[in-house]
Amino acid sequence: MSTRVGAGPRTVHVVVPGDVDDDTVPSGGNVYDRRVCQGLPVSGWPVTEVAVAGSWPRPGAAARRSLARALADVPDGGVVLVDGLVACGVPEVVVPQADRLALAVLVHLPLGDELGAAPGLAALEGETLRAAAAVVTTSPWAARRVVAVHGVTAGRVHVAPPGVDPAPPATGTDGVSHLLCVGAVTATKGQDRLVEALAAVADLPWTCDLVGSLRRDPGYAATVARAVERHGLGERLRMVGPRTPARLAGDYAAADLVVLPSRRESYGMVLTEALARGVPVLATAVGGVPETVGRDPEGRVPGLLVAPDDAEALASAVRRWWSEPDLRAGLRRAARARRPGLEGWEGTIRCLSSVLDRHRGAPG
Repeated sequence: MSTRVGAGPRTVHVVVPGDVDDDTVPSGGNVYDRRVCQGLPVSGWPVTEVAVAGSWPRPGAAARRSLARALADVPDGGVVLVDGLVACGVPEVVVPQADRLALAVLVHLPLGDELGAAPGLAALEGETLRAAAAVVTTSPWAARRVVAVHGVTAGRVHVAPPGVDPAPPATGTDGVSHLLCVGAVTATKGQDRLVEALAAVADLPWTCDLVGSLRRDPGYAATVARAVERHGLGERLRMVGPRTPARLAGDYAAADLVVLPSRRESYGMVLTEALARGVPVLATAVGGVPETVGRDPEGRVPGLLVAPDDAEALASAVRRWWSEPDLRAGLRRAARARRPGLEGWEGTIRCLSSVLDRHRGAPG
């Protein structure tokens, strides 16, 4: 367990996974947590950051003890924001502290919605969230989901969507052929379906990079790699692993189309990263994705949305992208027009600060 201590008359104790800064296993949740810890002090909430190592959301005994100590060390009435990955699988640790702390839980994606989630995890999550003074979600869809599935009072559920940094327009390659898929290689993100889809349109001269950690689910990553090899796509479809922020920015700049084939998705930070650069997207219409993609001021969707877990639908969309120049041009115009409407991280911090102000001194 590591701690970074802030100062000030009102401090928020932010509890995050121990790998929050591990570049070999990057995630949208980790990026969100880091930006929150950086941004809250600017808004008047000094941060005491506590990173707790463990195999969250189902940790071993040592990790549970570390989390218990971290919460016990917070004075009565202290304000605590805990990443849901850490909090939601261990109500036996978190709930006893909820009566004396102003406890907020940050839910990136409800744990029970993660593909392959352990049996009973959704019930444990519900127990934790119902005990919290506040629940913060990253999308309106996730907020509705928490209320519907876990019975949390709607007035205690808040939305603080991720922000996105301004970026220069992407140059792309030839305007059509280079696809980019960003996300940890896990069954939830659906890269296996993308491989099937691209195999079905192998007659088109596309290239595609799969950027993301291969360590979150090594077995699944190996399955995807075997599928790439089986279809003979190894020279065109590269599994490049995680990238540094600078290299990832270069990947976006070279992309003609960003693809997100997720089976589950609460928000989809990859999509706003693409749109911030004027790059159209191809994504599954699942969870919060349609809200994230949004529309430009003229009401145009800056991408193609297809059914989840459907390789044929993905393949059809890629073929349309390739064969219809007017469609491509329209999607690029919509993506560029969508850029000014994207919210920066300062909006995220304003939302979180408001939640913390509202629930300060209000134990669950």
